[in-house]
Amino acid sequence: MMFRVTHTTTYSYSDSVDLCYNETRIKPRSFSRQVVQSSSMNITPSADDYRERTDFFGNYVSYFCMQKPYREMIIKVISDVKILGNQGRDPLQQPISWEETLKTLSSCLDEPTINARQYTMASPLVPVFPELREYVSQYLEPEKPLVLVARDLMAGIFHDFRYVPGFTTITTSLTEVMRHRQGVCQDFAHVAIGCLRSIGLAAGYMSGYLETLPPPGQEKLVGADASHAWFTVYVPGWGWVHFDPTNNQLPDQQHIVCAWGRDYSDIIPINGVVYSSGKDELEVSVDVSRIG
Repeated sequence: MMFRVTHTTTYSYSDSVDLCYNETRIKPRSFSRQVVQSSSMNITPSADDYRERTDFFGNYVSYFCMQKPYREMIIKVISDVKILGNQGRDPLQQPISWEETLKTLSSCLDEPTINARQYTMASPLVPVFPELREYVSQYLEPEKPLVLVARDLMAGIFHDFRYVPGFTTITTSLTEVMRHRQGVCQDFAHVAIGCLRSIGLAAGYMSGYLETLPPPGQEKLVGADASHAWFTVYVPGWGWVHFDPTNNQLPDQQHIVCAWGRDYSDIIPINGVVYSSGKDELEVSVDVSRIG
């Protein structure tokens, strides 16, 4: 499956901005499940300095600054991505149990497992606390395959938590999300990650895009797709398996990955500093269209 992703971010200000510095992580990355065939970023007005690099996790980072006054800034990224998905393999057939996975994480010295260990510990936005361990314990039958533990946890979050846009912000704590049992995709991913880490498993945060399909008989609206977040679990012998608790599904052909890290703080899409005394407005438009 081939997709063209158009991500447009518009910042409008009531007073001029004299200087800004920004970092973005909105260019998709290539890995075993997808191949980025092209990706370009256009910034209006043009940046005075622009650089690209990869961060610790291998995500694409674009840095730019503007040193001339402006009232509106538009960042537009167009990417063509080929989705390979699971390539006919079923990750839910992996038999290794969650107990055996814990042993592997603590004793195995191969590179994938050593790399996965950093995802077993608490991170800035995902602390580990007793309520998380209590929630996941209902899915921890003896010798149960790890992938089924993660699948059932995903389904549990889907059924037990309400999707309520605007209820949380990036500053809402995970304890608040657990208390109120509501939030958005970012929160649900953090809940799952915290639950799995609370028992010593390796879980990471995925950021990207989701193709949305219109109701039957209706045209797809341009810009109506969305940035999205889900979680991933390290399964020895397979690698990382993705789970989407917002939609209760295993990502395959409709999820496009931009970046991954320990939690949202590692992969903030746009982060920076602006020097201005005016108020700002933000508008984001995402369009995911099939091109082959």
